[in-house]
Amino acid sequence: MLGRSANGIFWLFRYLERAENTARLVEAGFRMALTRDAADASDEWRSVVVTLGLQGAYQAKFGSDYAGSNVFNFILRDRDNPGNVLSMVEQARHNARMVRTGITREVWEAVNESWMVLKEELARTVTETRLGGVLDLVRRQSTLVRGAMEGTMLRNDIYYFARAGSFIERADNTARLLDVKYYVLLPSVSYVGSSLDNVQWDNVLRAVAGDRAYRWLNAGRMEARGIAEFLMLDGRFPRSLAFCYAQLRDYLDRLSDEYGDRLETHEIVARTHQQLKHQTIDAVFELGLHQVIGQFIAANNHLAQQIQRDYRFTE
Repeated sequence: MLGRSANGIFWLFRYLERAENTARLVEAGFRMALTRDAADASDEWRSVVVTLGLQGAYQAKFGSDYAGSNVFNFILRDRDNPGNVLSMVEQARHNARMVRTGITREVWEAVNESWMVLKEELARTVTETRLGGVLDLVRRQSTLVRGAMEGTMLRNDIYYFARAGSFIERADNTARLLDVKYYVLLPSVSYVGSSLDNVQWDNVLRAVAGDRAYRWLNAGRMEARGIAEFLMLDGRFPRSLAFCYAQLRDYLDRLSDEYGDRLETHEIVARTHQQLKHQTIDAVFELGLHQVIGQFIAANNHLAQQIQRDYRFTE
């Protein structure tokens, strides 16, 4: 596959995954804000902006006013935010059109429909009463594209690049959400283990669609160490870091078989996957959750860049 086509496929599915993850994060922020008074609700919305790396752009427009309506409209549709959800879906559509001959008709139609539906829905300001429906729509459209891909695409290099893009993005989102929970969401260490702390952890699990799975495995116990272990190291949960890297390693190994070479990309993913497989949650907390997550995010970004270098992605 030419580098330009590989780049288009890789970023098509990164943008779609990022849009869905962003919607999930906004929903978590909304749920958290509902449990707090007005002043503390602003802190919850600020944490969402920080997680997404948009603090500078947001403050340039709104200063230190983290009112909910300002935050979720900025994230979903504001033209002053080039990384808004509508722009992500538009970029996904642009990439899908660029690689139109490499994807099936069903995938193209699902991507195109997603853009048209969301463009219409986000043409006007999102109110608090409409927010839940808009977020559901973003997630649903992403699911439709993923279903079209799973049901119609050949399992070849195009599919492998698509899945690699999805899992790199998903791992980054889970890691950032965990990091911000510990260092932004919780107002004080005195809240650790409190009802407020438990509500926040519950909303973190909801943000990654992991609340029910976690309860099945842990008899409903809400405990920080157990939740961190679940989201980082449990290879059964499809949004955990361990699961994402098992999938990444598998798809990148298939690319290696397809092209007949082994690149630096494969060494990086194998190294990170092995670290996750042999890591224990006790070791994570001993080293410091923030430090471990920070190292993971850096390694994940390095992997994404190395894939683009190794496979000669071009814009």
